[in-house]
Amino acid sequence: MELTEFWTICGANAIPLDIEQLQAIERYVKEIVYWNERVNMISRKDCENVLERHILHSLMICKYAEFGQKSWVLDIGTGGGFPGIPLAIARPDLRILLTDSIAKKVKMTEMFASHTGRRDLKARCVRVEELQKEKDMIGKFNTITARAVAPILSLMDWSFPLLKKNGQYVLLKGGNLDQEISDAQKAYPFCEFTEHRIDCVGYNYFAQEEKKVIVIKQQ
Repeated sequence: MELTEFWTICGANAIPLDIEQLQAIERYVKEIVYWNERVNMISRKDCENVLERHILHSLMICKYAEFGQKSWVLDIGTGGGFPGIPLAIARPDLRILLTDSIAKKVKMTEMFASHTGRRDLKARCVRVEELQKEKDMIGKFNTITARAVAPILSLMDWSFPLLKKNGQYVLLKGGNLDQEISDAQKAYPFCEFTEHRIDCVGYNYFAQEEKKVIVIKQQ
């Protein structure tokens, strides 16, 4: 996908980007492709599709979930920075913490994050369960994101104490999620679970692959 087509598709899906944001995304794509040869962050067969299958996919969370101005976001298992870095570029007001347990990935992601110029975008090498031991992390985050990291129930068990009251999870998942959602609903009956099939205007791949955004809100 060409950058101009990507920009047009984002606009068609109510994800407006200005020239500076588009340039930041272009740089991020180049860095991912370059460094992926040295530190495996995405499938090598996906290197030709970073813009659409990773960045556009990450930005789909903006279509199906609301992020309050200057809210705190925790990105679990960020890998090469997905969805946290694309979200930070699209929404520079957000304060985002990228986390992953693999040090070499976090080192790369920290570099990518610094190149966006976003001061409120940080990366840490830590298992999300360990954050529960840090008092200043309890109830800190308005939104917790993750992209194809673990079952929904596991993600919630690992991180629920970190979520603010009335906070939300916004998860990128795929396939049939009936059992995952059912298991999580039983454990967290006070939460509302909404499953959105991704309908990306101008790009049918996500629908064909049954990609979804799961939004979980405390009732």
